[in-house]
Amino acid sequence: MVTRTVDLRSDTVTKPTEAMRAAMASAEVDDDVLMHDPTAFRLETEMAKVMGKEAGLFVPSGTMGNLISVLVHCETRGSEVILGDNSHIHIYENGGISTIGGVHPRTVKNNKDGTMDIDLIEAAIRDPKGEIVYPTTRLICLENTHANCGGRCLSVEYTDSVGEIAKKHGLKLHIDGARIFNAAVALGVPVRRLVQAADSASVCLSKGLGAPVGSVIVGSKEFIKKARRLRKTLGGGMRQVGVLCAAALVALQENVLVMLDGDHKKAKLLAEGLNQLKGLRVDVDAVETNIVYFEITEDSKLYAACLLKKLEEHGVLVMPESSTRVRIVVHHQISANDVHYTLSCFQKIYAGVCEENGN
Repeated sequence: MVTRTVDLRSDTVTKPTEAMRAAMASAEVDDDVLMHDPTAFRLETEMAKVMGKEAGLFVPSGTMGNLISVLVHCETRGSEVILGDNSHIHIYENGGISTIGGVHPRTVKNNKDGTMDIDLIEAAIRDPKGEIVYPTTRLICLENTHANCGGRCLSVEYTDSVGEIAKKHGLKLHIDGARIFNAAVALGVPVRRLVQAADSASVCLSKGLGAPVGSVIVGSKEFIKKARRLRKTLGGGMRQVGVLCAAALVALQENVLVMLDGDHKKAKLLAEGLNQLKGLRVDVDAVETNIVYFEITEDSKLYAACLLKKLEEHGVLVMPESSTRVRIVVHHQISANDVHYTLSCFQKIYAGVCEENGN
């Protein structure tokens, strides 16, 4: 019988803290579509200030935030955006930029650290002289941290370099900053510095920050004015959103630095422990934030499906990426004791497999 649950599938599974619940219960609200919700305004203003941008806008999800941002920068159908082939916008957002916005994705290979080679980005920019046959390049998108690359951080220097390329060619730069605060904590730099070169950025509230719902997009006042209209078009105008924004304000004001640094340390501890088990392989040096990927080696007696089933019997939940690759994500409701318990479950499972096979 399972006596506990350790949910490591994603940092989206966090529950609101008691402080968040109290803030939600007492939140001052009004109609946000009419721009009268005071708590939403406080959150948007605070996030814009923290991010070093003129204005912000609360949206229901990161997917909507990224979609709105791309559509604002690519107002003309047939525009093209340069982005990583392994990026969240390209893989996990239902092709919205194409199906809804008529924006064409031009992918550049993501390196293992989440970057794209600067020369390949520049080479992907269309020559305006070819506009009779080519889409028109208008935007470059980065992702920080880069989830599919193991939560790797894009440095200030790299982001600035991409920003310089964008300006050189008259393009805009958007950063999918779903976990940008994780990057800021890991790199030890202010979050505003990580997006200084960007024209816009999205920030998820329901991942590392631990709030229940939503994201905020930031940019210039003119960008947010257009974004607000698109949010309404997409069905994202939600009236008394201050109830949700109140929880996010608690996360932003009280939880960020201590929680995220602790998450990163626990993720590294998990990575080091897993890497010691025969049958598993982890690139420990690549674990920079709260995401850990491990590979099931060829000499292992367990494939992912079987391993996940056995872990679930112990109350440990993780997310498979393939038959041999599994993702673990640490969040603020995972304690040090949960980490040790998880490692003990892996050890028991693999010890049992060895006994079954007479090793």
